[in-house]
Amino acid sequence: MDCFRIAVITALGLAIWGCRSAGDASASPRDTEYGSARSRPAASSDPAYVLGHTLRRIDGAPERLDAYRGQVVVLVNVASRCGMTPQYALLESLYRRKKSEGLVILGFPANNYMGQEPGTNDEIAQFCRETYDVTFPMFEKISVRGDDAHPLYRQLAMQPESIGSEPEWNFAKFLVDRRGHVIARFPSRMPPDHPEFLEAIEAALAQ
Repeated sequence: MDCFRIAVITALGLAIWGCRSAGDASASPRDTEYGSARSRPAASSDPAYVLGHTLRRIDGAPERLDAYRGQVVVLVNVASRCGMTPQYALLESLYRRKKSEGLVILGFPANNYMGQEPGTNDEIAQFCRETYDVTFPMFEKISVRGDDAHPLYRQLAMQPESIGSEPEWNFAKFLVDRRGHVIARFPSRMPPDHPEFLEAIEAALAQ
């Protein structure tokens, strides 16, 4: 009888251990260590993912660009003394119309083109606020081309030719989809109310 009881107890123990092992196997090591893989941001090693950078807002506060993942993003290098500076008004109008649908515009002041953005961050912020009532996120002044280009713009320049390259001038526009990938590039001289640009925005928002 003792041998029989021992055999039954041993069998029950093996069955319980087997159920626990099966339950553990249902979760991948990635799920166990990081939580659901679907909730993780794209790996920074993905060359197509351009939101894996941290920059400072124009007021000096650091911000991770991947905070905007899930939205449609327009990256635009801006300047205060350029013939295309009035594009600020069109960008702001577009942002106000479409932000509730998931559009965000990120402005990056740069002084790379004939010294057309000579001001300090405070001066740029004041100009944008007082002249165009800009409310979309603005970041600190950076370089967008050449050896001292910010890593974000170096990565943009390395994208495939049809959607990448250095900005040819102020107000070049890179369109980024909800996954954080560049899907289109629009030249500086194309205003933000151009039908081609607006159609691309609508298509990205619909995804």
